Amino acid sequence: MSSNTGNTVLALLTGAAIGAGVGILFAPDKGSRTREKIKDGFDDAKEELKHKLEKATEELKEKFSKSRNVLEENYEDMISNMSHKTEDVISFLEKKLAELKEQNAKLQKEKAVAAKN
Repeated sequence: MSSNTGNTVLALLTGAAIGAGVGILFAPDKGSRTREKIKDGFDDAKEELKHKLEKATEELKEKFSKSRNVLEENYEDMISNMSHKTEDVISFLEKKLAELKEQNAKLQKEKAVAAKN
């Protein structure tokens, strides 16, 4: 739930609670009954806010869980790709090393032939 949506919900609940309280205060009724209505109104608002908070918490947990799963999958894919690339680099280096050994062997032969002459 975005910050703006949360602020809007909170403002609406606060406005509803204030409106209900003002309405009850101006309604002709006994003081004890009026106080009970106010208390009930605040209790209802508190329960509604608690329910919305629990719902938002569950939504956030679900989003974080999904994000975590995606991150883990991406990490595993990256590690797998790196492993394949590493094998490619090692193969390339082994080929180059074999080529250099061949060139070195040729040079050593040429050097030995030149030394004999």
